[in-house]
Amino acid sequence: MSIEVIRPGLLSTVQDEGRTGFRRYGIHPGGVMDTFAARAANALVGNSRDAAVLEMTMTGPELRFHETLLISLCGADLTATVDGLPVPLWRPVVLLAGKVLRFGRCRSGLRSYMAIAGGIAVPEIMGSRSTDLKTGFGGFEGRALKVGDRLSAGEASREAQAALRGLSVEAEKNNGRMHAPAWYLSSREWPAYHAEPVIRVMPGKDSAAFNENSLVRFHKERYVISPQSDRMGYRLEGAKLELGQPMDRLSEAVIYGTVQVPADGQPIILMADHQTIGGYPVIAQVARVDLPILAQARPGAPVAFERITYEEAQQLFLEQELEWRLTDQLIRRRLAEMGDHQ
Repeated sequence: MSIEVIRPGLLSTVQDEGRTGFRRYGIHPGGVMDTFAARAANALVGNSRDAAVLEMTMTGPELRFHETLLISLCGADLTATVDGLPVPLWRPVVLLAGKVLRFGRCRSGLRSYMAIAGGIAVPEIMGSRSTDLKTGFGGFEGRALKVGDRLSAGEASREAQAALRGLSVEAEKNNGRMHAPAWYLSSREWPAYHAEPVIRVMPGKDSAAFNENSLVRFHKERYVISPQSDRMGYRLEGAKLELGQPMDRLSEAVIYGTVQVPADGQPIILMADHQTIGGYPVIAQVARVDLPILAQARPGAPVAFERITYEEAQQLFLEQELEWRLTDQLIRRRLAEMGDHQ
């Protein structure tokens, strides 16, 4: 076993991009909340985008490494250290065997992702290694990590093995703890993470059912993320939203980013562990490219909404995918080159 959990942190779970094709059975996709940070972390250690990572919320764990591993940390800054030295984010890092990775206070964001070369090796259930906390399956024994758990790494890619060789030599020569290259994934490549995010939304299927004042307030005023928010949904506090007239509707399919409005008029944004169907009126749908931004927004943070069209949302997604493919190719080339230089 490669990694031992000394302290589990607030909520540390094994996640990947989720399980698809099972909504008809009432099983939500789940998976990582911040798909961009998890995807970047995997790329930086030479993994495929769907490799299992460790998602850490607000307070990170304390982990002992029993073998030398190539890792990366992306997303929230949880002040990671090894022997009191800061571990850089958004780049590959080699940690030598015997070292302890510790996390401190959360400086920014909410969720951090640790990828290890080869991915976290846990059983695949229904096509995914993600933890489903509600039903207790997937991930590491269907639960959050606890003291004494041990995680294993899968087989690393050729690029990751090359980087591991090169960086390990440098780590042994320099400080005997860890080593990272000078290059990293620039913040210019990240989503617009911000303490007061503006989230782009498309009209929901029931938008026209809300009165005009409610629609104006929803798109003009700020809401606050309630402390009663979790991986299933973000409850918002702010201007009350009202229908133009009462409506009866059957429960229908909902997805990550659907914005529902229950009877109290306070919106709820469905997140990664959302239910598969819902009966509340739907006022909006969050654009896919902005879901990672929401995933890093803390309880108590203000959030505003900007209306865009479905066509604009599609274009934003296509542009992001194109840029990421080019970035991923560049990262893999640099990983391979680190081994060539030794």
